[in-house]
Amino acid sequence: MKKYNSYRIVSAIFVLIVCLSYFSKPTAQDSIMVTKAFDIDAIVSLFALQKDDILPMVDCVIKQAQEKIDGLIQIPSSERTFSNTAKVLDELVSISNVTIFQRICEALELLNPDKDMRDVAHDASIKIQQFLIESVATNKRLYNAFMEYAAEQKENEDLSDEQRYFLNDTIDSFKREGLHLSDEQLEKVTLLQNDLFVLSAHFERAIAEDNRVITVTREELQGLSDSFITSLTQTEDGLYTLGVDYPTYFRVMEQCAVEDTRKKLLHAFSNRAYPDNDTALKAIIEKRDQLARMLGYEDFSHYNIDGQMAHSPERVHAFLNNLIERSLIKVAQEKDLLTQDIPQSVMLDQNGRFNPWDFAYVEAYYKKKYAAIDEQKVAEYFSMEKTIEALLDIYRQFLSIEFKEIEDTRLWHPDVRIVQVLSKDGVTLLGTLLLDLYPRSGKYSHAAHTTIIPSTITENGDHIPEVSIVIANFTKSTDTQPSLLKRDEVRTFFHEFGHALHAVLGRTTVASLSGTHTKTDFVELPSQMLEEWLWDKTILKKISSHYITGEALPDEMIDKIISLKNLTSGFWVLRQCYLSKLALACFERGEHKDPHVLTKTMYDITTAAIMGYYPDSHSYASFGHLTGYGAKYYGYLWSKVFALDIFAEIKKHGLLDPVIGQRYIKEIIGKGGAQDPNELLYNFLEREPNSKAFFADMGL
Repeated sequence: MKKYNSYRIVSAIFVLIVCLSYFSKPTAQDSIMVTKAFDIDAIVSLFALQKDDILPMVDCVIKQAQEKIDGLIQIPSSERTFSNTAKVLDELVSISNVTIFQRICEALELLNPDKDMRDVAHDASIKIQQFLIESVATNKRLYNAFMEYAAEQKENEDLSDEQRYFLNDTIDSFKREGLHLSDEQLEKVTLLQNDLFVLSAHFERAIAEDNRVITVTREELQGLSDSFITSLTQTEDGLYTLGVDYPTYFRVMEQCAVEDTRKKLLHAFSNRAYPDNDTALKAIIEKRDQLARMLGYEDFSHYNIDGQMAHSPERVHAFLNNLIERSLIKVAQEKDLLTQDIPQSVMLDQNGRFNPWDFAYVEAYYKKKYAAIDEQKVAEYFSMEKTIEALLDIYRQFLSIEFKEIEDTRLWHPDVRIVQVLSKDGVTLLGTLLLDLYPRSGKYSHAAHTTIIPSTITENGDHIPEVSIVIANFTKSTDTQPSLLKRDEVRTFFHEFGHALHAVLGRTTVASLSGTHTKTDFVELPSQMLEEWLWDKTILKKISSHYITGEALPDEMIDKIISLKNLTSGFWVLRQCYLSKLALACFERGEHKDPHVLTKTMYDITTAAIMGYYPDSHSYASFGHLTGYGAKYYGYLWSKVFALDIFAEIKKHGLLDPVIGQRYIKEIIGKGGAQDPNELLYNFLEREPNSKAFFADMGL
C-alpha cells in the first residue's frame, strides 16, 4: 500500500508539472517530458502513472500541442524563420509532450501487466493519434504556413544540409498526406487514416493478448529436457501446458520427438489472433487501397514504397524474384541433404517435402547427429547475464562508449532492467535503455525496440539523451539454472540492441530525423550488420561462458557452428521472400482480398519447394509487420544486402577496431535519418554498394 501511494504522489506531481508547463511562456523547445531524459527517477516517473491519470494527461498535452499549432499558424508570412516555423513543427511531431506521451501510452499498452492499464493506454494512444492526424498531418492551415516559409523565406537563411533535407522531406510528406486535395476529399482521407490507426492498434493488440495453450501428457513431451518439463504449468488433472510464447514454441518444435505435439503446437501458434485479425486485416487492406487511390497512387504498395530506397514495387519484385531464383537452387541441395536421414517421427508428404511442423526438428536432428551440435547444449554457454555483459563489452570497444547498469525495480515490472549509455570517459549520458526481456501474459510477444524520447541536439548545442525500450521474450531463469539463450536469441538481442544504439548515437539537430527515423528499407541495416559479429570465431569465444564451468565454447564446437552457417540459408532467404511477397500482395491493387488465399499463392512460389503447406494455418493474423511495415517487409532482405557489404568492409579492419567504429558512427548511424541512405553507403564504402558479399555469405 505504501508503494502504491508513493506512485500516486509521483504521478500526480508529474501530471501537474506537465499541465502547468502549458501556462508558462511558450517556446519552440517547451517539452517538460524531454527534461525527464536526464535522470533515472524522472524516467521512472514517466511510466509511474495510474490509469486514472492517463486521460486527463491526454487532454492536457493535446491542449498544449494545439496552442503551439495555433501560434505557428498566426505568424505573419514575412516573419517566418526556420526556428519559429519549421523547427516548431519538427519538435511538435518528435519531442513535444503530446508525441512523447503517445509513445509512453503505446509502451504501456504493449508491456504493462495490468489489463485495465493496457485498455486505458490503448484508448489514450488512439485519441492522441487522431488529434495528430487531424491537427497536424491533414491540417491545411499548418501546411500553408509551412509552405509559406519554404517558398518565400528559406532562401534568406543559411540552413544546414540537415535542415534542407528536413524541409524537402516534410514537403513530400505533406503532399503524401493529401494536402493538395479539396477539403471534401481531405476530410475523407482523414477519416480513413483515423480508421486505419484504430484497426492497426487492434491488430497488434490481438496478437499480444493471444495466450492460447495446448495441453499434453508427459509421454507427449518426449525429447524435451526434464528441467524444461518441470518448469511447465500443470492442469488439475496432471496435463502439461504449452503456450505459444516464442521460447516455448521454438524449443518444442526443435526438440519434441512426438509429431502430434509439434503439430498441435504449430496449429495453435499459426492461428494466434485468428479469427479476430482476419476481419481486421481485410478491413485494413480495403481502407489502405481506398486511401492510396484517393491520394493519387495506383495502390497502397506504390504509395507505401514511394520515397523509400527501392522507390517502387516493380523494383522490389525484381529484387525478390532474383533472390527466389538463386535460393531455389540452394534449397534443392538442402532438401536432398536433409531427406537422406530423417528422424523416426517425421514423415514426408506425398511430394517428398517436409511438413511445416517437422522442419525445425529435422534441422536440429541433423546438427546433433552429423555435426554434434546440440543447440540446447550450446545455450549452456550463453547465460543471460554473462552474455549481455560480453555483448556490451563488444560495443564498448567497437563504438568507444561505456555502459552502466542501474538497479531499480520501480518500472512497470520488476524484471525491467535499466542500462545507461555513456561517453567513453563515462562522463556524458548519451541515452537510457530499458530492457524488458522475458515473456508474460498480455505482453507484446515479439522482439522490438521503441524510442520514447529521441536523441537530439538542441539549437544551442545541448544534447537530449535517448530514452528507449528493448523488448524481447527470452526464457526466464529457474531455481536450478539461469536464463540460457539459444544462439538465435543471442542474435535477437544483438539485433534489437543494434536498433537501440542506432537511436542513441544517431543524434541530429532535427529531432524528427533522429536515430532510427530513416527509410524503412534502410532501418534494419545497422541491426542486421551487427548480427554478423556472432559468426566470428574470436567474438564467439569472447562472449561465451558455460554457466557452470565458466569455460568458453571449445574451438571444435565453434568451428562446427560456423561450418553450419549456410545449412539452410537458402530456405531462410526463400522464407523471407515469401513474407515479403505476401506483404506486397496484400497491398497491391484491389480492396477486396482474402489473405488466406494470398498466403497459399505466395507460399506456392517460394517455400513450397521444400515444405508442404498447412491449410489450417492463418499465420497472417499474427504477422505484425503487416500493420507497421505494410508492403515494406522486403526491407529486411533489402537492407541485409547492404549490411553484409558494410560488414565485409569493417572486417577488413577488425571487428573491435575503434577507428573503423568511429567511421561507422560518423558515416552511417550517427546521421540518423538526416541524409539519403544511398549517400551514407557510398560515403562509408567509398564506392557504390553491391550484393557480392550477400551472395557469398548466403552461399547463393
